[in-house]
Amino acid sequence: MISAADIRKRIVDVTFANGGHLASSLGAVEISMALAEVFEPERDRIVWDVGHQAYAWKLLTGRWDSFSTLRKAGGVAPFPNPSESRADAAVAGHAGSAFSVALGMAAARDRRGSGENVVAVIGDGSIVNGHSFEALNNCAAATKKLIVVLNDNGMSISKPAGSFARFLGRLITGVRYNRIKAAAEAAGHRLRLTFLRGPYHRLESRIKGLFLGSRFFEGFGVRYIGPVDGHDLSALKAAFTVAKEDKRSVLVHVVTKKGMGYPPAERNPTAYHGVQPAARPGASGPHGVSWSDAFGRALCEAARKDDRIVALTAGMTDGTGLAAFAKEFPERFFDVGITEGHMVGFAAGLAAGGMKPVVAVYSSFLQRAVDQVVHDVAISSLPVVFCVDRAGVVGADGVTHQGIYDIALLRCVPNLSICQPKDAADLSALLDEALGRKGPTVIRYPRGAAPSEAAEPPARQSGSSRAAIWTTGDWYGKAAEVARRVGGCEVVHARYLKPFDSARLAAQRAAGMKVVSLENGCVSGGFGESIGADLRLGWPDTFVPHGAPAELERKFELDTDSVVRRVSAFLDGRVAACGTAIGG
Repeated sequence: MISAADIRKRIVDVTFANGGHLASSLGAVEISMALAEVFEPERDRIVWDVGHQAYAWKLLTGRWDSFSTLRKAGGVAPFPNPSESRADAAVAGHAGSAFSVALGMAAARDRRGSGENVVAVIGDGSIVNGHSFEALNNCAAATKKLIVVLNDNGMSISKPAGSFARFLGRLITGVRYNRIKAAAEAAGHRLRLTFLRGPYHRLESRIKGLFLGSRFFEGFGVRYIGPVDGHDLSALKAAFTVAKEDKRSVLVHVVTKKGMGYPPAERNPTAYHGVQPAARPGASGPHGVSWSDAFGRALCEAARKDDRIVALTAGMTDGTGLAAFAKEFPERFFDVGITEGHMVGFAAGLAAGGMKPVVAVYSSFLQRAVDQVVHDVAISSLPVVFCVDRAGVVGADGVTHQGIYDIALLRCVPNLSICQPKDAADLSALLDEALGRKGPTVIRYPRGAAPSEAAEPPARQSGSSRAAIWTTGDWYGKAAEVARRVGGCEVVHARYLKPFDSARLAAQRAAGMKVVSLENGCVSGGFGESIGADLRLGWPDTFVPHGAPAELERKFELDTDSVVRRVSAFLDGRVAACGTAIGG
């Protein structure tokens, strides 16, 4: 019998070897164990809301031996994915989706007349997402029975914000209720394996309704059970069994500790939310300042000069580099929780009110707010600055997190400027330019270390250049190396992707030069398409899997050697234009 301690040790060992999401999965070990015992993993549908918490589930559903390949190219995926295991009911990479997806599965089950259970496991940070509230509102009308497990660890990635987090806190810490609960708990545990288990939980639920106001969920037609100790396996199995046997939809409120079982993660769950390989205390980390930190420093500097600058994030204070800003300017900082659509609409209102809002968001998460970018910001040409982190392939987080779609999604939007720096100094300059603009601006930059100052492009070789390589800032160094090795190429840092330097492009065309685009984004709808490049190099029209960025570049022929070979073949006439471009 595998113990919780065995599972935690396996998660810690593999995560520190390969990188991954540590603290959340350590906190959800007993939840996974109870779900695997009470339900049938390959028949019942267990829908995880973000796979940050699902490593134990993977270990318990046939992937113990292969777990050492977690996040490696061709290995175990970083998040639940049905293509990997029948026990993974749905893809789970972005918070807030599980409730709706599970609700659809339950409604389909009702239509088919099959009898499988459907369970959504969501976090306290995820339930405040508008997506989740919309599903809660629709729950009673859509299905007869859905089980929701609310994993409440008092954290999302950063500390959760907003009134609902305080409401959950009151459910856990109500003084009068807990006095009664403490007195009744011993009796309850003695009853949990008898025929009286059901009546005990029904009585417990009614008492909570009287003392804590937990009727909130019942107002939506969902029975509330809890709070349940999320590290007491017997209590969890009892609660899940009651939920399974009830004919109504049920929400089981489970209280856990993020990072449970690994003291450093318990003390600082934010720092251990995601860890890099060999990140144990004392291990060396990546060299240089990250793009996120370079952005944070530049924003603080700008904010000291202009008190109209405000910053917004969706539950990602540390990840987006805003921790220093939040500390220095707390009254000008807004963490709205995992609610990207609301965040962009909120920023639009701030801009309309005379503020200069800066929205810090990962590229893959901005996908959730494209409507608000168009409708609330761009139509009115409001001066909102979108600092889009993790733009480009991010690597081991895989298919749900690759930031390769933002250019294609946004370059068609009127009034919107899109730019990308090549180094930290350029990022600071672009931020200043964006804050002085009257309309909206997107500044995109990748994951990883930012050069302090990249070398200037080589001098134009008048009359000798056969081609111009237009490239996004993060791949400028690669483009320069390609130009050096191929010969006869001019490198253009496409500092502004929209509007791009059309005069320079026209001059190159007039000189008979071929145009090559090299971008850390998808080819379909990307920057190369906007400039009409003859050869368009970028990520293909397929979902890019997990793996180290260097491995993925080799796999899709976007490493330097492959690009040199392809550009050379193109310029020598051995490869046709666009139709056979890498990723085309």
